[in-house]
Amino acid sequence: MRVAMVSWEYPPLVVGGISPHVEGLSRALVAAGHDVAVLTLHHRDAPADAVVDGVRVLRAGIELPWIPEDNFLARMASANHHIVQLRTKLMPWWPDLVHAHDWLVAWAGDTLRDLWGVPMVATVHATERGRNGGHVPPGQPAAISAAEWWLTYQARQVIACSQFMVDEVVDAFAVPRDKVSMVPNGVDADVWAPPRSSHHDDGAAGDGNGAGNGVGDGGDGPLIVAWGRVVHEKGFQTLVDAAARLRSDVPGLRVVIAGRGPYLDELRQIAHRSGVDGTVSFAGFVPDAELRALLHQARAVVIPSYYEPFGIVALEALASGAPLVAARSGGLAEILDGNDAALLFPAGDATALADCLRRVLSDPGLAAKSQAAGDALVRGRYAWPAIAEQTTAVYERTLRGY
Repeated sequence: MRVAMVSWEYPPLVVGGISPHVEGLSRALVAAGHDVAVLTLHHRDAPADAVVDGVRVLRAGIELPWIPEDNFLARMASANHHIVQLRTKLMPWWPDLVHAHDWLVAWAGDTLRDLWGVPMVATVHATERGRNGGHVPPGQPAAISAAEWWLTYQARQVIACSQFMVDEVVDAFAVPRDKVSMVPNGVDADVWAPPRSSHHDDGAAGDGNGAGNGVGDGGDGPLIVAWGRVVHEKGFQTLVDAAARLRSDVPGLRVVIAGRGPYLDELRQIAHRSGVDGTVSFAGFVPDAELRALLHQARAVVIPSYYEPFGIVALEALASGAPLVAARSGGLAEILDGNDAALLFPAGDATALADCLRRVLSDPGLAAKSQAAGDALVRGRYAWPAIAEQTTAVYERTLRGY
């Protein structure tokens, strides 16, 4: 099949989890014999038109000085027009279907669907209702939620990354359940795996690979890592609170939170008020290579999210070989419950998180068991070839019904 993949982000442009998902899926589809073109936004370090790992990637420039930067909806809608213009560079190539990823490209996806006269598949990676604790505040969140509904209405088939998200899409947008398929996120385990000489034994992670990258350096105590977009629903404040409970009985404890976002300044203030300025550090954006090196040093990775539609960071953590502690929330529970790949705690419960971390840090056998189960999980169910096969089945259903 020929697939026009439409996404707001694609590496090296990485805002959240959509970018690695679209990259991994596109590469796996090409490896399976399909023809994939990705239409996305510009990045200063990437060409406007290139073939990367068999995937043709076209990027639209969005230098729009006449639209204020704080008017995100207007800039987003204007960027969608630029994405649609990329169609002329593809001619005479013609797709069998359009696959749009999230509301950010809803306008472009729907317009391309109509111009090409082909059906659209839409993946909903998260919802505004979910990000706001189950309700939709007025203003911009309401506008985004309306765009999400419209995208699911215009799509011939909808994909959600977990059963949790299938239920959310059906309930939030009154989508017929037989229109929504569950296809999980995936991970390239080999990319995230530690070097062959690395090991997690005797309570120490790795053999120094990645040390000296400047992130996480500065002590011999156990290193705990968390990363992602720094917003309230990611729950990093729970990790800061847990660090305050741990520092007195875990000598030299180091906690690194990597990522950027609007909640970062408030999170720093929480750390200061909790007296953990010397324990918790905020690394900002960390490139993938440095992040992987950091994970290979970590004694534990924490995912403390209140709301997590799937949790691709969980797959990356498991693939890196770092013992994982995660909140029992949303799609995280679906991935991790009952398979020994991680310890789970109630979202927002800093005491329970601290207890889980004490267990992982003090019991090498428990950590090793978690690592083995995690490796088996990511190399089986969540490998990209398996995800591409399930996505192809959705495409086939879409074309049969068109």
